[in-house]
Amino acid sequence: MEISIYQPHIEREIESHIERIHPPRVCIDNDSCRDCTVVKIDRANKHGILLEMVQALTDLDLIISKSYISSDGGWLMDVFHVKDQIGNKLTDNNLVHHIQQALCECNTRSNKEISSATVQHRCERPQESNVTIEVIGTDRPGLFSEISEVLMGLGFNITSATAWTHNCEVACIIYVEDASKPGPIHDKKRLACIEDQLRDVIEVREGQGKKERSVILKSSTAMHSHTERRLHQMLYLSGDYESCCACNRDNGGKHKRRCDETHVSVDRYEGRDYWVVNVRSRDRPKLLFDIVCVLTDMQYEVFHAAVTSNSPIAEQEYFIRNKSSSNHDNETEKQKLTQCLIAAIERRASHGLKVDIRTQNKTQLLSKVTRVIRENGLSITRVEFGVEGETAIGSFYVTDCSGQDANENIAELLKREIGGSVVLAHNSSYKVSQSSTSISNNNRDVVPRFSIGSMIWSHLEKLALLAL
Repeated sequence: MEISIYQPHIEREIESHIERIHPPRVCIDNDSCRDCTVVKIDRANKHGILLEMVQALTDLDLIISKSYISSDGGWLMDVFHVKDQIGNKLTDNNLVHHIQQALCECNTRSNKEISSATVQHRCERPQESNVTIEVIGTDRPGLFSEISEVLMGLGFNITSATAWTHNCEVACIIYVEDASKPGPIHDKKRLACIEDQLRDVIEVREGQGKKERSVILKSSTAMHSHTERRLHQMLYLSGDYESCCACNRDNGGKHKRRCDETHVSVDRYEGRDYWVVNVRSRDRPKLLFDIVCVLTDMQYEVFHAAVTSNSPIAEQEYFIRNKSSSNHDNETEKQKLTQCLIAAIERRASHGLKVDIRTQNKTQLLSKVTRVIRENGLSITRVEFGVEGETAIGSFYVTDCSGQDANENIAELLKREIGGSVVLAHNSSYKVSQSSTSISNNNRDVVPRFSIGSMIWSHLEKLALLAL
C-alpha cells in the first residue's frame, strides 16, 4: 500500500502576511506553577523556529526544566517551564519583557543572532575590527597552545575563543584583532599567512584524508552565526559522531561507558509516518538546545515533543520527520541520527579539572595560559575565553595524559604566570582560591517520563482548526 503525505508549500511572501495577520503571542505565567515560570508561545510554524526559541531562552541563562511542543498544521503551541540559574521563578519585570520581545522576534531578522552577550562569561561581543577564525582538526596535547603562539607570532591578539573537543576531534572559533593598532584588518597577505600557518599546525601528523580539516577566516562585517550552534556544525563536519555507540535494545538496554549513560532509540510511529525519538541522559544546562540544534541542522521537523529534566536524569521524546526524505524505514539514516544525537549530548560534557581565571586583560594572555598548561604535560578539552572591559575571563577544562583530572597545582602555576584570580572546580565544587555554595538536586526523586504518544490524536483536530 502506498502512502502519500501532503505537505503544503507556502511562499515566503504569503508566510510573511500570515505572520502580520497572526503575530506571535507570548504569555509568561508566574501563577499556574509553584516552582517555575511557564512560557507559552502561540505562532505560525516554520523550519528552525523551535531552535531559535530554545536558543533565545538558553542564551539568557534560563534553565528549561520541562517543555511540551505541538506544531502540526503549520501552527505551533509550545510551552516551556523555566527557572533562573539558582532555580527560582523569573520575577524581574525587565527580564520578563526581554523574553517576550526576544521570542516574538525569533526568525524575523533573516538569521540574525538573538541579542545576547553571553557564552557562560557574559563577555563582550566581538568588535567590528575583529577577524573570526574557525578551525577543525584532530585534537592532540598542546594544539591550542600552538594555535595561540602562531597568532601571537603574527601580531594578533585573541579577544575571544571557544573550543570543544569530542572523540579526538576539535572545533574552535577564535576572534582576533591587530595587536599594534585598532581598526579593521585589511592586509590580505597577513590574513593569508594566518590560514597557511594554522593549516600547517592542524595538519601535523594527520593521516586521515577522509576527515574534514579546515581553517576558515571570516570578515567582521559578515553575519556572525551563533557560536555554540556553529561548533555543533563544525564537529558534525569532522565526523566526530561516527564512533559513538548507541545504548538501545540491541545491546540489552545497557549503557555503554563511552556513551556516558546516554540512551537513544529511534522507531517508526505508525499511522502518521513519524519517527519517534526517545532520549534518556544525564541532565545538564542547554541539553534541550543541543538536541534541537542537531535535529534542525539535519533537516528534521519536530511536530510533537515532551521534555522532562529532573536532575540527575532528563527524559525527552520527539515525533519528527525528515524534510528531504520520505523513506521512514531507512536503517542507515536511523543509525546516523542516533549517533549524532549521542554526539550532541556528549560534546558539551565537561571532562577534566575546570580552571577558571579572572585577571587584567594583557597582551598574549591566552598564549601564556595555554603554554603553562602544555609545559606541564596537560591537555585542554574545552575552552571558553573572552574579554569584559579591561578584564579577561576564561574557563579551561584540563586533563592529564591519561584523560584524568589534572593535578590541582596547576592553579598556583597559572597564578604565578598571569596573576589575578584562579579558581579550580571539580565535581561542581570550588576547591581553591574562592569559597562557593554548592546547590545539589541529586536527592530529588526521578519523575516517570511523560509520553505524548497517547495525546497526539486528540490534538490533531484542534491544531488543524487553529491553522485555518
